[in-house]
Amino acid sequence: MSSTWRGAEPEHLAPLTGVETLRAGLRLVAMVTLTATILGLFLVGRAMRAVLGRWVTFHFALARLWARGGLWLTGLQLRVEGRPVTAGALVANHCSWIDILALRAVTLIYFVAKSEVRDWPLVGFITRVTGTVFIERRRSHAKRQEEILRERIAAKQLLAFFPEGTSTDGLRVLPFKSSLFSVFFLDGHGAELWVQPVTIRYLPDPRDSVPPSFYGWWGDMSFEGHVWQVMARSRRGRVEVIFHDAVRPGDFADRKALAEHAGRIVVAGHAGGPPAPAA
Repeated sequence: MSSTWRGAEPEHLAPLTGVETLRAGLRLVAMVTLTATILGLFLVGRAMRAVLGRWVTFHFALARLWARGGLWLTGLQLRVEGRPVTAGALVANHCSWIDILALRAVTLIYFVAKSEVRDWPLVGFITRVTGTVFIERRRSHAKRQEEILRERIAAKQLLAFFPEGTSTDGLRVLPFKSSLFSVFFLDGHGAELWVQPVTIRYLPDPRDSVPPSFYGWWGDMSFEGHVWQVMARSRRGRVEVIFHDAVRPGDFADRKALAEHAGRIVVAGHAGGPPAPAA
């Protein structure tokens, strides 16, 4: 059974104007050019790091530059509240493919994604070379996946999880599934590991004449179609990334208690509050 969320119908959008269509085309050309350029330099940096050692890090800064450029091309201003931990795990709500840009624009991060993403055209290649951890839904792969996650945690990498298990319309936060939280309680990792709840909120500008759910990507929406609509219509929107206080898994009875705590914190952040300071 698919875990895709289908809890709402997308709102109707008026036909694109000629100006909006031109805007989308120009932005997509710019995004492809930016991605190709940064990806090429990133691969050079990764090869140099493999040969010369861990002091080669310029390609990590390039990944952040790509994300910030991508947000600009989607017509979104980034606002950040709080600071991310440097190692451990971020657990965030999931609204859209744009979440990847929003989080990567802030810090060096490695995403945990469903295995299907590995086979997506172009996107799959980019996620593979940037160190994404792919999760299989079959139970037979659970043990190996836990080993991979433990290796990443031991290497002091910062992992990003989307515990809802699917993306939504961005107007709600689904209950956090606790299955991935089990890795934080293996072999004593929970005693030293930081787990940080993160809220992602999208705030369309009324002048763009788009619905509140515009940046959400869910249900039967095609990836290409949603990218095209965002590139065409978005001009003055805002994405807020709120880093809440991090916690130690060892302070919780089990993975379910930790998942429930993180979910409550993210929901509270999603409900609103004062505007976050500009990044």
